[in-house]
Amino acid sequence: MAKVLEMRGITKQFPRVLANDHVYFDLEHGEIHALVGENGSGKSTLMSILYGLYQKDAGEIIVRGQHVEITEPRRAIDLRIGMVFQHFMLVEPLTVAENIVLGSEIRKGPFLDYKKMIAEVRRLSEEYGLQIDPEAKIADLSVGLQQRVEILKALYRGAEILILDEPTAVLTPQEVDDLIQVLRNLKAKGTSIVFITHKIKEVLAVSDRVSVLRRGRKIGTKLTSDTNEQELAEMMVGRVVLLQVEKGSAQPGPEVLRLEGVSVKDQFGQVKVNNVNLSVRSGEVLGIAGVEGNGQSELVEAIAGLRRVSGGKIYLSGQDITGWSPLRIRRAGFGFVPEDRHRRGLVLDYSVADNLILGIHGSKPFVTSAGLRNQGKIGEYAEELIAEYDVRPPVANQAVRNLSGGNQQKVVVAREFAQNPDLLICSQPTRGVDVGAIEFIHKQVIAQRDRGAAVLLVSAELDEVLSLSDRVAVMYNGEIVSVMPIEEATEHKLGFLMLGGRLEDYQAGEVSGSAGQS
Repeated sequence: MAKVLEMRGITKQFPRVLANDHVYFDLEHGEIHALVGENGSGKSTLMSILYGLYQKDAGEIIVRGQHVEITEPRRAIDLRIGMVFQHFMLVEPLTVAENIVLGSEIRKGPFLDYKKMIAEVRRLSEEYGLQIDPEAKIADLSVGLQQRVEILKALYRGAEILILDEPTAVLTPQEVDDLIQVLRNLKAKGTSIVFITHKIKEVLAVSDRVSVLRRGRKIGTKLTSDTNEQELAEMMVGRVVLLQVEKGSAQPGPEVLRLEGVSVKDQFGQVKVNNVNLSVRSGEVLGIAGVEGNGQSELVEAIAGLRRVSGGKIYLSGQDITGWSPLRIRRAGFGFVPEDRHRRGLVLDYSVADNLILGIHGSKPFVTSAGLRNQGKIGEYAEELIAEYDVRPPVANQAVRNLSGGNQQKVVVAREFAQNPDLLICSQPTRGVDVGAIEFIHKQVIAQRDRGAAVLLVSAELDEVLSLSDRVAVMYNGEIVSVMPIEEATEHKLGFLMLGGRLEDYQAGEVSGSAGQS
């Protein structure tokens, strides 16, 4: 197959970090080539060089047989290269069509030709199987549909080489399935795709070839059909990776969290959590399984004091904490890894060190007896956690916004776990995190359980829920529809309940199914 792209010996040095070290990468016409590696391995940097966001220090780029210099994104677009970023760049008040043509508008004389613009976007969406309403407002679309708009933006500008940077990081499992079908449609139309990710199962499901980067260097390229999950994980991390967490039996102790008839409304007065009763004991992990948007976010934010409870009571270690402030709840022995690390977990312009002491920054030893910052103690504490949780690059005084998403997540996890809380809520704890970091975070969750913490886990990844939990609660339409020991939970059973099925119907189906086999 003809090569449409070659990157030869690409090197990029940032202060204190060699992001790309003589990397070779190529892309064939009409293939999906996955680019995988740990957070901070250099994947996004390499593709940002191809798209003109960064300038290489050494190496050469060849597009369709021609040596090129790509000094800005406009040059990449002229070369029919498009890039879809993990964090979308859309104007929410505008429509789908307006966003897609922005900067390359269709005009009739001095005026915009809205009719032709909408027709062109509709034609393009139908051609590539990216069905979407051109007249819908971006603000009204799901994350998965917003991603379709970003892909259509690139295709509208003539992209034949499409770079997708962590495209599934913010998608639900159903949206991931939709995206995989979209990528297959694009491939069938002759589009060449670079798929940046760290999710190995998705690589195996959709790619033709896979290249692995580790600490800025290319480890190797494999035909996807010739490799497997374990081999790719080892190539990414440089050692054997446990894809299933090892844990002993739980030893549950006293009740730590109790919810009695808890209800929560959103800002529009709509009930999002309806009369939830739940209990979590010390020394156990209770996992909440459910399709995102069924009240999980509102429930954990209510427990954390970030959202008002419209009914019911919340108890922490026997104390009624309903209506308490987040800081007061935290001081009562609560730790929280939120699903949105940017909005709830980090102050992006603060340093890594300052983020690691958020919530305890006013306590000794981080302040002196005179009430001044003890910079030495803050630095020592940060260096310890950076080393223990393998935050990369290991620089305590850099702004946390400069870290990759996975390393930002490590900062949040390190801060919350280091306090050894009585109750620990982990909401999507491994979202946007690579396979090596997932293994590490999973081990830390079980370590928290084994030291006696009560852990409430919320995850859109069923594998994660099944791997970590001792009991599983299923949430649907704002209600807990079932709670079961992990021994009774299967992926099929949980999936049935997550989509609104009733437990008695599932059990009846099992009975009739087994009867039919006998």
